[in-house]
Amino acid sequence: MKIALAADHGGFALKEKVKAWLEAEGADVLDLGTHSEEPVDYPVYGVKAAEAVVGGDAEKGIAFCGTGIGISIAANKVRGARCALCASETMARLAAAHNQANIIALGGRTTTFDEAKAYIEAWLDTPPDPAERHARRVRMLTEL
Repeated sequence: MKIALAADHGGFALKEKVKAWLEAEGADVLDLGTHSEEPVDYPVYGVKAAEAVVGGDAEKGIAFCGTGIGISIAANKVRGARCALCASETMARLAAAHNQANIIALGGRTTTFDEAKAYIEAWLDTPPDPAERHARRVRMLTEL
């Protein structure tokens, strides 16, 4: 599976740890930057992650900023992106099952590496819930 990663300076350190871990697990990682802790604007990187996923360059995406909030807002401006800010394993599982989130956002200043791994594993390992109510809602999101 190809996973796009993108971060601003606040999420850079966590992105780098997640990248090394995913690659060690055999994932194909597309690193869209940033490549240092030099200040950059999170909207640029949220859009990069979303465009990579929606455009088919990656199957899934993970976006990082200081809290995950701003970059998730930016990613969701791209039609077809369903980016969910995850701050627990439950949120990650439900983002996959109920919302078919194709991107998750994590906070580099609010999420430990161990937490990030747990959230990512929960998200990647959870299939979409087949209930029609969830499919209907995902269709509604897609049509927005």
